[in-house]
Amino acid sequence: MSIARAVLEYATDKKKLGAKTMFATHYHELTELEELLPGVKNYNIAVKKRGDDITFLRRIVRGGADDSYGIEVAKLAGVPEEIVHRAKQILKVLESNEITTQRAAKIIADEEDELEITLMSGSALDFIDKLKIMDVNTLTPIEAMTILHDLIKQARNI
Repeated sequence: MSIARAVLEYATDKKKLGAKTMFATHYHELTELEELLPGVKNYNIAVKKRGDDITFLRRIVRGGADDSYGIEVAKLAGVPEEIVHRAKQILKVLESNEITTQRAAKIIADEEDELEITLMSGSALDFIDKLKIMDVNTLTPIEAMTILHDLIKQARNI
């Protein structure tokens, strides 16, 4: 967050850069800079919530976002469901007021170890082994596309 804020301060300072720019971030703490730095304006993408379902309305509205939608964006980008599910678990831990930050880090680390073991199942390891021995410098374009197609199919089945 510190680098994001420093970049934003530098970009908006008329004596340094004074740029008109779009700055996308998931740091809610940066939305308060609208009140502190001249020229900073917050906008966000309007969303419609229905329980756990979120629809991005493709409309830009004034103001900061009311929530973080990183997990939903990752889901739309095609991040595997197993990872999205795990991110939701981690988020619940982090949002819980009943545990300390240190305890949350331990819980998350323990659960990450379990996930890594799950992800590194036999088929995942086979997939990685194929990638390790591949020499892209010796492939023709059609061979590369065929291999990529096969790897994508295999990855979807892991």
